[in-house]
Amino acid sequence: MSSDEGSVGRPGLFARLRAGLQRTASQLSGGVTGVFTKERLDADTVRDLEDALIRADVGTTLAHDLAAEVAKDRYDTDITEQELRQLLADAIAKVLAPAMQPFAADPAKKPFVVLVAGVNGTGKTTTIGKLAAKLSGEGKRVYLAACDTFRAAAIDQLKIWGERAHAPVISGAPGADAAGLAFDALNEAKTAKADVLLIDTAGRLQNKAGLMAELQKIARVLKKQDETAPHAAILVLDATTGQNAISQVEAFQQAVPLTGLIMTKFDGTAKGGILVALAHRFRLPIQFIGVGETIGDLQSFDAAAFARALTGANDEPKVTMGSFRF
Repeated sequence: MSSDEGSVGRPGLFARLRAGLQRTASQLSGGVTGVFTKERLDADTVRDLEDALIRADVGTTLAHDLAAEVAKDRYDTDITEQELRQLLADAIAKVLAPAMQPFAADPAKKPFVVLVAGVNGTGKTTTIGKLAAKLSGEGKRVYLAACDTFRAAAIDQLKIWGERAHAPVISGAPGADAAGLAFDALNEAKTAKADVLLIDTAGRLQNKAGLMAELQKIARVLKKQDETAPHAAILVLDATTGQNAISQVEAFQQAVPLTGLIMTKFDGTAKGGILVALAHRFRLPIQFIGVGETIGDLQSFDAAAFARALTGANDEPKVTMGSFRF
């Protein structure tokens, strides 16, 4: 099996992931002069490594703990650049391992209702379209609900993705009641015996109480038809926002209990370390990451592959199970 196949499933995906994380990897390996080029794992190297992790938006406390883990049992010993990369990849993979819970639509819940939320500009509607295409490709009958009724463009965009994914789109007029539309969409998806209903919602800032209340209303209305719905509530985050993603998760988690995260726009960001911070802080499944514009660039999250791409390590991490309890 080639290194590109790795554990992400098929040739080319690891290469895309590594390319997408190139700026963050450069931040880690080149942002601090000599962090990966010293021949000894001494105090200066550990401090430089910690600083590089902070600049990649891992967060201060976790950066300190990761650097200390790398140095454990190896402090003040000779080390090569690749060994240091590998030690860091192993440490990050352990932090990320609990978050590696693939998205799965429970066939006992039909349709499996997925409420998708996020702030403006995260690529939420596009992500829903890509997810619909993936699920349709797996043989599932997917319906889409265009409940971002504030933007006519969002409705049109979802319809385009629906055509690509062979997924019917339930929509209303711009400005229509989003909760009522979600109710009708669930009823229609039930009648059609759909496997999955993906609900697009209006992009909203986490500090806007009115919009958050609307999100809660959608969830309440869905329960009138199915008291277990929504069966999943996924928040789409933009990796380029860095530490601001933490406040977004906190706010949305208060409005609707989240079951997972999707992180987009890893291509071109130097802040990819925020995913490590989120996984450590919230212990929520990271179900997909986006590293580009095409359908194939929405990838199921793989802790080991992500850690390797983030650090520039060549080999499979020696340990991918378990987690640190920092």
